[in-house]
Amino acid sequence: MANPIASYLWFFLILILLLPSTMAVSDSYIIHMDASAMPKAFSSPHSWYLATLASVLDSSSVGSRNTLSSSKLIYSYTNAIHGFSASLSPSEHEAIKNSPGYVSSTEDMTVKIHTTHSSHFLGLNSMSGSWPKSNYGKGVIIGVVDTGVWPESKSFDDDGMTQVPSRWKGLCQTGTQFNSSLCNKKLIGARYFNKGLLAKVKNLTITINSARDTEGHGTHTSSTAAGGLVKGASYFGYAPGFAIGVASMAHVAVYKALWDGAGTISDILAALDQAIADGCDVFSLSFGAVSPFPLYIDPIAIASFAAMEKGIFVSVSAGNEGPFDQSLSNEAPWFLSVAASTVDRDVIRILTLGNGVSVTGLSLYPGNSTSDISIILVKNCLDKQELQNVTDKFVVCIDKDALVGKQVKSVRHSNAAGAIFITNDFVTDLGEYLKTEFPSVFLNFQDGDQVLKYVNSTSSPKAKIGLQGTLIGVERAPAVAHFSSRGPSTTCPFILKPDLMAPGHLILASWSPLSSVSLFTELHNIFNIISGTSMSCPHAAGVAALVKGAHPEWSPAAIRSAMMTTADVLDNTQSPIQDIGQENAAATPLAMGAGHINPNKAIDPGLIYDTTRQDYINLLCALNLTSEQIKTITRSSYTCPNPSLDLNYPSFIAYFNVNSSELDPTRIQEFKRTVTNVGEGVSEYTAKLTAMPGLKVSVVPEKLVFKDKYEKQSYKLRVECSKLMNDFLVHGSLSWVEKGGKRVVRSPIVATNSKV
Repeated sequence: MANPIASYLWFFLILILLLPSTMAVSDSYIIHMDASAMPKAFSSPHSWYLATLASVLDSSSVGSRNTLSSSKLIYSYTNAIHGFSASLSPSEHEAIKNSPGYVSSTEDMTVKIHTTHSSHFLGLNSMSGSWPKSNYGKGVIIGVVDTGVWPESKSFDDDGMTQVPSRWKGLCQTGTQFNSSLCNKKLIGARYFNKGLLAKVKNLTITINSARDTEGHGTHTSSTAAGGLVKGASYFGYAPGFAIGVASMAHVAVYKALWDGAGTISDILAALDQAIADGCDVFSLSFGAVSPFPLYIDPIAIASFAAMEKGIFVSVSAGNEGPFDQSLSNEAPWFLSVAASTVDRDVIRILTLGNGVSVTGLSLYPGNSTSDISIILVKNCLDKQELQNVTDKFVVCIDKDALVGKQVKSVRHSNAAGAIFITNDFVTDLGEYLKTEFPSVFLNFQDGDQVLKYVNSTSSPKAKIGLQGTLIGVERAPAVAHFSSRGPSTTCPFILKPDLMAPGHLILASWSPLSSVSLFTELHNIFNIISGTSMSCPHAAGVAALVKGAHPEWSPAAIRSAMMTTADVLDNTQSPIQDIGQENAAATPLAMGAGHINPNKAIDPGLIYDTTRQDYINLLCALNLTSEQIKTITRSSYTCPNPSLDLNYPSFIAYFNVNSSELDPTRIQEFKRTVTNVGEGVSEYTAKLTAMPGLKVSVVPEKLVFKDKYEKQSYKLRVECSKLMNDFLVHGSLSWVEKGGKRVVRSPIVATNSKV
């Protein structure tokens, strides 16, 4: 589920933002400019932007135009976009549209943030696979845009780290409770950005004005991606062991642009603009809009296009609006969209009944075990009057209507000594609700029946909740988390999204001690367990750093391809991965993308699907965007010699019978793909297609023979729908199987009647 702490903070920030936006004379805007139109008289884009601002100031403005333009300018951008952000009145905003070099503009808006054992669950080990082959991501720089960092965390110790790469141009910015000495060879950079927020929210006071993390989210994501080895990590005894990031020898640079769980586009663009200039190799971006922006407005999409051109790999969270279709918030084809999965670990407590029977339930209650306490069955745990009559007893709450969260809240405000929640609503990924400040345990209906039978068999039932525990090796993992956003994409529907999934449920990582680890009470710890695609995103960023470390010459598209085509589609029981949000039915590519990330396979994929800048531009042209909209993304002039919706992507999505009135009995869609051999010089691959009911799928040629490494071969995939497609979704796959079976290069295929 989404981190509730972030969700509530986001809600309150929206309320704050709405007030000044309705009363203010001016508002903040992102202005995109054509850099090629800058007159030669100006020494820099910054001076040009100031002059442009000065030229449109209201005649009623008091003071020097140069001084006023400087006060109105929020940021100048040179990397993520070409342009600036500024505070403008409505008339000034209209006037600037007539300025030479103006391309487009958008109102500054907000986005929100979307968390030991996960590295082991991914198969990472020191003896073989991607860790030793990549030297743990040695020399790779991961840039994390988030809520900042707690630099004193042991995850950022630089023991054993190599020197900072000479190409690094960043710095450790001094601020409140933060000085440059807090950076080291692990945490090589830290900056903060809030000019946009301060311009948007008038009279806002920021107490700790620095890159220091007061919320925990940024410390959690950055340590997940690249934290060093920390012994004795746990959440009050839960999930104990060694905490280690996916790419533990990679360097980390942190850019704080999110405050109180949200951030403005202008600040985020400034952070990404600087991160590109500083020399990062990989970005981890665990935030997004509540609903997707069009590509030409989306700051993550625009800045990521610039990053892609510089060879920077971008990992983004898919969003936490699942399990609903078309709920993605990050959809651009040039970055990796990451869904969230569960891992094979449960946090548990043993409930022992007075008759000696013990059952196991989920819990993150941080306190000690209890002695025998009387228990009472409550008919309705949402009835405040009924709960008022319960004092110093455990209440038993039966959840029949998926209202367990409300039951927890109700018990919290009662005089009950604790609670036993019987629910099958585990599909909601209980997450923060497990963190009760009162003794509690969550049981499924099967185990709950044992409790009910006991309560009904005696006049004085009792029970005790034992010590906390951690169960490793839980079967049917990974599974798609209930909260994880689903496809298909709405802004770019011809690219199958999300791309893959990674661990994102109940993830343990470092935390800021200034922020409570519980939504419901003040409780502090240097590690926290939270859930969200915010947590899956840095896992994928870490894997990308490993692949980058092993193959520094690979493009971002090549790295993404390696990760997607080697993803797993079977869980730890060798059965199809399940979707918790669909009552544990087999997961589809709209939920899990290509499958679950496998870092050891990604390091050696055999074949890759590479993509160039021009390929993406050809796609943008085929999407019927205006020239101004495309230039907003590309930041420069472009040509469209071959507009095409058929991008050289490692997945396929076809649309049939989108309109019910279309009765053409035959529909055919063809896809052309080109793969590059990155395995041995001489290799041979044979196509293997899975059946797709109601569709005829074929590939030509059926065999690819390579004579040299880096040789390219092309093929065509044909999907034919011979009748009206009544099913919303049919899916299968194309796998290129290497002779001898060493490598399998798999791509998901989706056919849908969803409207584009």
